[in-house]
Amino acid sequence: MISINNKTLQDLQFQTILETISNYCITDIGIEKVFAIQPIRTEEELMQSLLQTSEYRSSFDNNNALPSHSFETINNELKFLAIEDSFLEAISFKKIHSIAENTNTLLLFLKKFEDYYPALAQKASEIEITKAVTKAIEAVFDKYGEIKDDATPDLLEIRRSMNVIRGKVNQSFGMALSQYNSLGYLDEIRETVVENRRVLAVLAMYRRKVKGTILGSSKTGSIAYIEPEATLRYSRELANLEYEEREEIIKILKQLTNTIRPYLPLLIQYQEFLSDIDVVSAKAKYARKINGLLPRITQERRIFLRDAYHPILYLTNKEKGETTYPQTFEFNSENRIVVISGPNAGGKTISMKTVGLLQLMLQSGMLIPVHERSETCLFDRILTDIGDNQSIENHLSTYSYRLKNMNYFLKKCNSKTLFLIDEFGTGSDPELGGALAEVFLEEFYHREAFGIITTHYANLKILANELPFATNANMFFDEKSLEPMYKLVLGQAGSSFTFEVAQKNGIPYGLINRAKKKIEVGKIRFDKTIASLQKERSKLEKTSQNLKEEESKAREESKKMETINTKIQDKLERYQELYDANQRLIYMGQKIDDISEKYFNDKNKKDLIGEFLKMVEIENSKRKKITAKEKKVKEKVEKQVIEEVKEKVEEIRKEKKEKKEKAKIEEQNKPKVILKVGDRVRMIDGKSIGTIDKIEKNNAIVNYGIFTSKVSLDQLEYIQPK
Repeated sequence: MISINNKTLQDLQFQTILETISNYCITDIGIEKVFAIQPIRTEEELMQSLLQTSEYRSSFDNNNALPSHSFETINNELKFLAIEDSFLEAISFKKIHSIAENTNTLLLFLKKFEDYYPALAQKASEIEITKAVTKAIEAVFDKYGEIKDDATPDLLEIRRSMNVIRGKVNQSFGMALSQYNSLGYLDEIRETVVENRRVLAVLAMYRRKVKGTILGSSKTGSIAYIEPEATLRYSRELANLEYEEREEIIKILKQLTNTIRPYLPLLIQYQEFLSDIDVVSAKAKYARKINGLLPRITQERRIFLRDAYHPILYLTNKEKGETTYPQTFEFNSENRIVVISGPNAGGKTISMKTVGLLQLMLQSGMLIPVHERSETCLFDRILTDIGDNQSIENHLSTYSYRLKNMNYFLKKCNSKTLFLIDEFGTGSDPELGGALAEVFLEEFYHREAFGIITTHYANLKILANELPFATNANMFFDEKSLEPMYKLVLGQAGSSFTFEVAQKNGIPYGLINRAKKKIEVGKIRFDKTIASLQKERSKLEKTSQNLKEEESKAREESKKMETINTKIQDKLERYQELYDANQRLIYMGQKIDDISEKYFNDKNKKDLIGEFLKMVEIENSKRKKITAKEKKVKEKVEKQVIEEVKEKVEEIRKEKKEKKEKAKIEEQNKPKVILKVGDRVRMIDGKSIGTIDKIEKNNAIVNYGIFTSKVSLDQLEYIQPK
C-alpha cells in the first residue's frame, strides 16, 4: 500500500504541478478533482490511471481524436431530482440533455475504437449507454431549449389561441393608432411599450379625449402612455391565456422531471465520468507541454531515468528562452544510494528533486519528461528532508527539526522506500553532526532503501566510496571558470571548491591563505585531490567529446568518398564502353577504305561484294541479338554518357572562362602603381615593353629601343623587373 505524506508533497512542490494541470481543465469539477490528486495507493488503480493518460496523450497525434467532454455542472439539478414532487426549470433540462448526449457520444466512440484506447474503453464499459434521457427531453424541448408547441394538445390549443388574440391586439391597436394620429393627439414617437404592452404616446392636453387606460407618463409629464380601450379587452384575454400557458408548462415540466427522476444514479455517473475524463485530458495536455511519456514500470528494484527534466524548471526556462539541462539517473540493487557533493549553486538539489518529483508524479498517474527507454519501479514511501525547515511554531532549531525528521525516517524506512536528503548532517558541529549523519546513512544502507543525499562532509564521501552498493557523484564544473555545467557525473566525489570559489568572488588571497592555515593539512590535501580529479575528469570529458565529433566527421567524409568513388567508377566504365565502340567504328572505316581502294584498282565487283559481306558477317558474329526494349535502354545510356561528356566539357570551359574573367578583374582592381622615370612599362592592350624617359603632366615619353612614343599615363601598366 503506497503512503506518501504531505511534507514530501510540499518539499517537492507537487502543488505547483497541480496548479499548472488545473489550467488545462474545462470544467469546475475537473479543477476540484485535480487539486485533490494524491499518490495512488494501489498498483492496479495507478496503472489504469497512467494508461488512460497515455492513451489520451496519443490521441493528439492520431486521426481518431476523442470527442468533447465539456458539460455544465448539474449538482443543483441532482439535488432537486432527489426530492420527491419537485420539478426542474427549462434551463436545467438543457444542461441534463447536454451532459447525457456528450457522455453517450464519448461512450459509443470508445466502444468503437476500443483497440486504440483499451484503458479508457474499459472505464467507459462500466457505464450504461442509453438515449432514454435525451429522447424524453427532445420530445418536449426544441434545439433552442424552448418548449415545443405540440408538447401536449392543451399547450398547442392555448398557443394557437394566443396567436389569434395577439393578432387582434395588433389589429385593434393599429386602428386606434391611425385614428388618434390623424386627429393630432399623438406625440412624434406615436407609440411605445410599457409593462410589456403596446401603448399610445398621447400629448398630455388630449389625454381625456383618448379612450383607454393610462399606464404611465413621461418624466416631464408632457406625454401620457395610454392603452386603447379596444386593445385592453384583448390584452386581458391574452393575459389569461399566458397564465394558462404557464400552468400547462409547469405541468409538462413536472411530468418530464418524473420521467427523468429514475435516471438520477445514471446522471451522477455521467457527471463523474466526464469530470474524470476532464482530469485525464488535463494531465495529457500537460504531458504534451513537458514532452511527458509513460516509462516502463518494472517489478525489479531498478530506476533508470534517462534524459530526465525537472518539469517546473523546464517550463520556467522555456518561457524565459533559457536552456534546461537533462540528467540521467540509475539505481539498482547494486547501486542503491548516491551521495552528491560539490560546490553550491551547481544543481545538486535540483538533480535530487528531479528524481523525487518525477517519481511522485508517476505514482500520482502523470506522465513524466524522460527518454522513452527509461524505466522505474514503484515505492511504498518517498521520504524527503529538503531545505531549511526551522519550526518557529514549535521553537525548534533547524538541527532539532532535522533530527526529529531523521527519527521519522528511521521508523518508516525500508527496502521499498526512496529517501531524499538535502545538505545531510548540517546544522550542528561539523565533526559531531557528520559522525551522526554517517551512522544514519549506514542505517538506511542496511535497510536496503534507495536514496539520494547531497553533502559537503568528507566523511560521508569516504563512506559512500567504501560501501559496496553506494556511490559518489558530483555536478560537473568548468575547470577554468568554475561555472556549473549542470551535469551529474556518477562514480566520483565532488570538491566543494571552497577556496577556489572564494578567490573567484574577490576574497583577498591573504585571507584565503590564513584560512587554509587554520584547518588540518589532511583535509586540504583531500579536497585538493578531489578538485584536481574533477578537473582531470572535466578535461577527459571534453577530449572524449572532441574525439566523438572527430570520429563522426571522419565517418561522414568516408561515406562521401565512397559515394564519389562509386560514381567515378561507374563513369569510367561508361567512358570505356563508348571508347571501345568508337574504336570499332574507326577499324570498320579503315577496312572499308582498304576494300574501296582495292576495287578502285581492279574494278572487280565480285571481290568487292565478297569482301564486304565477309566483313559484315564477322561484325554480326560479334553482335548479340537484343530486344527493342534493350536497344532503347542502350541508346538511352549512350545518349546519357554523351550528354554527361558534353556537360563536363561545358563545365570546364565555363570554369576556365570564369578564371580568366576573375584574373582580369583582379588585375583591374590591383592598386595603381605610380609611374616614374626609368620604370619598365607597356601599353595595356599591347605587348611591346619600353622604358619611361620623361614624364610631362599626364603623358610619358616611352623608349622602345628603336623608337620613342608619347603615351598617356592611364594607358600604361607597370612591368615588374626580372
